[in-house]
Amino acid sequence: MFARSDARTNRCIRASCLLILLSVLGTACSQMPQGGVSEKREPCSEKDRRMAWWREAKFGMFIHWGLYAVPAGRWHEQPIPGIGEWIMYHAQIPIPVYEKLAEQFNPVKFNADEWVRIAKDAGMKYITITSKHHDGFAMFHSTASKYNVFDATPWHRDPMKELAEACKRHGLRLCFYYSHAQDWHEPDAVGNIWDFPQEKGQKGPKEGFDNYMARKALPQVREILTQYGPIGLIWYDTPMRITKEQSEKFVQMVRDLQPDCLVNSRVGYNLGEYGSEGDNRIPDATRPGDWETPATINDTWGFKSYDRNWKSVDDLTFKLVDIVSKGGNYLLNVGPTAEGVIPPASVERMRAIGKWLRVNGESIYGCGPSPFRTLIHRCTTKPGKIYVHVFEYPLDKRLVVRYLKSDVKKAYLLADPWRRSLTVKRDGDAVIVSLPDDAPDAVDSVVALEIDGPPVVDEPASAPTASTAAPELDKKRR
Repeated sequence: MFARSDARTNRCIRASCLLILLSVLGTACSQMPQGGVSEKREPCSEKDRRMAWWREAKFGMFIHWGLYAVPAGRWHEQPIPGIGEWIMYHAQIPIPVYEKLAEQFNPVKFNADEWVRIAKDAGMKYITITSKHHDGFAMFHSTASKYNVFDATPWHRDPMKELAEACKRHGLRLCFYYSHAQDWHEPDAVGNIWDFPQEKGQKGPKEGFDNYMARKALPQVREILTQYGPIGLIWYDTPMRITKEQSEKFVQMVRDLQPDCLVNSRVGYNLGEYGSEGDNRIPDATRPGDWETPATINDTWGFKSYDRNWKSVDDLTFKLVDIVSKGGNYLLNVGPTAEGVIPPASVERMRAIGKWLRVNGESIYGCGPSPFRTLIHRCTTKPGKIYVHVFEYPLDKRLVVRYLKSDVKKAYLLADPWRRSLTVKRDGDAVIVSLPDDAPDAVDSVVALEIDGPPVVDEPASAPTASTAAPELDKKRR
């Protein structure tokens, strides 16, 4: 009797310990409030498996393309302030008037292979494209709503299908943006306050939103998850005036149809698997968890004919390195024209970044963040390696890396195909690497430091923080 009782007790203790262990593991993989990982707890290994491709990729192409490319930032010949894809909102264009843009949308120069090659030439590993933006117009063949590129335009093609096939041919992952809360074409969705003035100033859950979800939004999400093969992620956006239960339904649709498909944090209520920073926002310091910065290459997302404020190649390269050095991914946008052409200025910059990545990609793809808090030098890491990104080539040809306690076994430039050793010496708390007379790259020369094990860093509390380190460098390139 007592033996059987002890056995039961031992089994209960073992079961309790197992539950505690599983709980701890699940907590380690659950999303922190700002981390962008799902509240649903799951074993780390399962989450890591799904996230592996995204963590390796680091660099992706965002594409904003829709009817808003037709007016291209102007309405009644007047420039409309704000970003291009919001022209319906900013110009307060009535639904019946905006609908007529579909009759003018005929992108005869669209070439899916060309778009994917541009992304691939840039060194990007995934493409995220607007399958439906806030204007409510679907850029794919949808049976849930005739307000789509196949049925409503003279073009009668499905560009998402063509992109899916091109991505498969060229080895990139296709991902879809879907505006799940805002839809200015629908009275039961959120955002249109000019056709439906009773909505102005309203807060709290949107009345009728369940009808919109059942009639259009969820059926369209089902379509993009079932018509185009494996999808890398669904990029939801602006979860305004929706409940947690409604957000959960958008997540569950993905889980049910494509369990390996990722969901970003903008689905709402911390339900996504990775965090999305604010538009064009780069954190001041290393941020834990999985996160991504979505960013423009000029000042708009959707095409505006008069926005020529293009970021420079060295600025874009710096931003890529800066984001990866802080633990994130860079999702860089292009806005194609109504003819289906990615602006040449975007292509030129993309290919220049790709040229740099073909030499220095080892310091970006699959890399972890900098081990240093100071960020005096932008650094990225892999097991046994620290990559120091030299944007300002020192006049004395001495690269000084302070606070690194690890022994440096070898240092070399990634641009050197023979990986010839650079002279390394230690001076107090600093490792000093002697550089060649000329910088191998005009933008960013990358020095690889080989070490044993993870980096050992000893930064004093008085060391400059990320917000004060190298201010002239950050100010120049932001």
